[in-house]
Amino acid sequence: MIKIGIVGGTGYTGVELLRILAVHPEVEVKCITSRSEAGMSVADMYPNLRGHFDLAFSEPDPVVLSQCDLVFFATPHGVAMRMMPELMNAGVRVVDLSADFRIKDLDVWSRWYGMPHESSEWAAKAVYGLPEVARDEIRQAQLVANPGCYPTAVQLGFLPLLEQGLVDPARLIADAKSGASGAGRQGNIGMLHGEVGESFKAYGASGHRHLPEIRQGLSQAAGKSVGVTFVPHLVPMIRGIEATLYAELSDPADFDRLQALYEERYRNEPFVDVMPFGSHPETRSVRGANQCRMALHRQEQSNIVIVSSVIDNLVKGAAGQAVQNMNIMFGLDETLGLNAPALLP
Repeated sequence: MIKIGIVGGTGYTGVELLRILAVHPEVEVKCITSRSEAGMSVADMYPNLRGHFDLAFSEPDPVVLSQCDLVFFATPHGVAMRMMPELMNAGVRVVDLSADFRIKDLDVWSRWYGMPHESSEWAAKAVYGLPEVARDEIRQAQLVANPGCYPTAVQLGFLPLLEQGLVDPARLIADAKSGASGAGRQGNIGMLHGEVGESFKAYGASGHRHLPEIRQGLSQAAGKSVGVTFVPHLVPMIRGIEATLYAELSDPADFDRLQALYEERYRNEPFVDVMPFGSHPETRSVRGANQCRMALHRQEQSNIVIVSSVIDNLVKGAAGQAVQNMNIMFGLDETLGLNAPALLP
């Protein structure tokens, strides 16, 4: 059994990790930490986990965590980069769900996250954990930077076009929407039901911290710098992301082969579903599942490709992808613990 520790277990991604790991046949959760809730039973905070975990939250203890085979960090930005090096030196493997190791240019990271980076050595060694791109590197990694939720939906939607050089990489647009759980589990007046319900708004339109992560991944796929406009929106639902993506074909004649291109690119990817051309994937079709569903569109004879990409921000956008990365790192079946279908209605 793989011995697991979770640092920062009281947020939505922490409890989602526990929900998934509760039915994983190859792991044992040894400790789950929270400075603010130390001593409280996990089942008292999250009654859905009653009967699955006989654990209490505890203070983060490097000695205890170093006895684990893998530690998930589900912490605010800036925590993992301070705690993780000691675990690395003890031979522990880490999947970090924060943004501490996602961006390779640390000056860019510091500008967007408002603090100096404190672990440049491990930032250089970290593997960006998008399995559909870096599966071989993930398999060998000691530290995996789990992708953000918006970047996962956006990158998976654009990848085939950029890898094949079929679109103008300077004119990419990502119009994305997320449910309220994307903001995390904390007291925030702007996230109260009375503030979010019956409303819809853009935010971060002048620049969102997921933009440099998206740009980095798309530039790698294109083999050159890309120009991407990314605007996120908040919609009055709990879970889910829908990203409507726009790109201009260099040769409109390529449109006829795009459906086959997408189907072939993701044919062997267990968690990407390319729907029939003209479909409209719904966020509810992936709720609770580690799945990205997407579909292609074209309006009349336009040379603009439209891709609709949906994920559950807490699963394929966070905890599910983290477990997928863990499975790859330990040579397990990649789908282990992640095969449950989405929740409907």
